[in-house]
Amino acid sequence: MELLGKTNIDFIGKRNISFVLSSIIAIIGIIGIIQIARGDANMGIDFSGGTSLQLKFAKPLPIADARAALHKNGIAKADLQEIKEGNKLLIKIDKNTSLSLGKASVAVQTAFTKEFTDNAFTVESSTEIGPSIGDKLRKDTLVAVVISLLGIILYIAWRFDFKFGIGATLATLHDCLAMFAVFYVMNKEINLLFVTAVLTIAGYSLTDTVVVFDRIRENLHKNLKSSMPNIFNLSINEVLSRTIVTSFTVFLASASLFFFGGEVIHDFSFALLIGVLVGTYSSVFVASPIVVILENRALAKQGAKA
Repeated sequence: MELLGKTNIDFIGKRNISFVLSSIIAIIGIIGIIQIARGDANMGIDFSGGTSLQLKFAKPLPIADARAALHKNGIAKADLQEIKEGNKLLIKIDKNTSLSLGKASVAVQTAFTKEFTDNAFTVESSTEIGPSIGDKLRKDTLVAVVISLLGIILYIAWRFDFKFGIGATLATLHDCLAMFAVFYVMNKEINLLFVTAVLTIAGYSLTDTVVVFDRIRENLHKNLKSSMPNIFNLSINEVLSRTIVTSFTVFLASASLFFFGGEVIHDFSFALLIGVLVGTYSSVFVASPIVVILENRALAKQGAKA
């Protein structure tokens, strides 16, 4: 589908601007990851430990009334999310409360039973995670991201070239850091759903990068005498329509989840939206310019030896 027709945009020529922008994003992302590793960010109970409880009420319950009822019964530090479909309420209590881990769920149910006698409820789900398990999950998550990036560089190096592998890996790392940066700056909760979104976008970004690299490889064999920036610009312009159409399709699906998927996956779908935009940007403005720089350095070394 030729959405734009034939274009001739100098993407590689704008690499200095993109590198400055990407460096800022990466620095913020690294700060966010350091804070997450220390447990100082807005950590979900998946990583920090705590209790999660989802209740279904017979009648609608204003979230202000629910919060007041919990506060009245000594549960002041609770995160409440209203799920309007089905009169549901999601309650999260972290480990840093006066309640012990095993008693938080019972205390919440007791408070609501006492305060809302005319509004019966049922417990749809109840999860309790100890701080040691949360700490292990947090560390294992960072290890999983690192292992996935190593797998990417090995795959691209095998399919294309080691220089392409470095470009793809740095672009994917950039996308992961960008998502960490956005969530850290916006103080959004870091939980397992967010990590799922990060790894999902890493795979999407890699797929988009591979398509661009595949066209570059074809044109490298066809235009042996042309300069590297010209070959890369030609290749990116040739797949630009495909990149935009694919990214827009995925963006629409993610936007549907964001607006209509409900509160539970709201942050997950938001991460996907950010990831699609950043992943599309990185395959053009991060991965390709990095490979151009590495290729030019390799050619310069060959010329010096000759």
